[in-house]
Amino acid sequence: MMKFAIFLFFAALIPAKYASAQTCIIESLINEKVQAAVDSKVSSILTKAQLTCTSTSAPGADAFCPSGYLATGCACGMACGSWDIRADTACHCQCARIDWTAARCCKVAIVG
Repeated sequence: MMKFAIFLFFAALIPAKYASAQTCIIESLINEKVQAAVDSKVSSILTKAQLTCTSTSAPGADAFCPSGYLATGCACGMACGSWDIRADTACHCQCARIDWTAARCCKVAIVG
């Protein structure tokens, strides 16, 4: 029984050692260079990114964002809390006889 237990131990240990991912030094260096280049580009772009938001409102059940903006939130008159964003750019209040609807609209702009 002891021989069988030792056999099982080595049978599980040896394949686990060789089954792990092995990378050569050149592959590791290439991965590091690519990651550094990507990090540098992403960092330089993110420093130039600016979130710009504006609010719009309209009488009735629909309010539309200006061109290039996306709706991020809505508000409705007459204490209506049921609204949805349609086509990413419009707020629609779902209650009957709504007197006004407002939309908060944002876009990401690259500055400089």
